[in-house]
Amino acid sequence: MRFMMLMIPLGYETAPPDVQLDPERVAAMMRYNEALKDAGVLITLDGLHPPSMGARVSFATGEPVVTDGPFAEAKEVLGGYWMIEVASRAEAIAWAKRCPASANEIIEIRQVQEMTDFPLDVQHAAGFGDLKN
Repeated sequence: MRFMMLMIPLGYETAPPDVQLDPERVAAMMRYNEALKDAGVLITLDGLHPPSMGARVSFATGEPVVTDGPFAEAKEVLGGYWMIEVASRAEAIAWAKRCPASANEIIEIRQVQEMTDFPLDVQHAAGFGDLKN
């Protein structure tokens, strides 16, 4: 089972483009990332620049509208993510609990949808599966 662990650092929505990182916290996080890798569960991971450097494309009008960051209405934003492959939701939670996160950080865990999670007609519409089964 694949899971994304999404890092939500509270306050990151207003972070400046040149946000400074604490070297000790970075070192602790790198040790955690290495533990994920050593356990063979890590697929990929990345940290994300603050929203002040991002853009959003919305489609409410039927046409794409681009809004440059920061985003005034944002209450929570992503600071980074890990994609892991583990045997269960409980194992994903156990890994998240080991993260050296600070008091202002939350990790949201979301299972990745696999094509086999869907009925055959949906798999077929996506170009997978065989409707005869």
